[in-house]
Amino acid sequence: MDEEARLVSDEVRVWIDQKLCTGDGLCTQYAPDVFEFGEDGLAYVKDAPGGELLTPEGAQADVSERLRLDVIDAADECPGNCIHVVRRADGTEVAGPDAG
Repeated sequence: MDEEARLVSDEVRVWIDQKLCTGDGLCTQYAPDVFEFGEDGLAYVKDAPGGELLTPEGAQADVSERLRLDVIDAADECPGNCIHVVRRADGTEVAGPDAG
């Protein structure tokens, strides 16, 4: 299985390091069901499409299969390099600043 196929098939969670968020909003364009701006102008993850913002720093949200590639693309394109996508099984970062 190639790396891209593996990323699509692994269950993942996502979180944002708000200290690095630049508020550019690319994440909300890539995956509006997952990312949304808070009142402070920074991006946060949501617990579900249309759901509550998870505002505690480092709060993680599960990513549905249909949104995985959008969330990975958002992490890859984020100018603040603040979106972390990790495998649920072992916490390994698969996209974002600490991805190997």
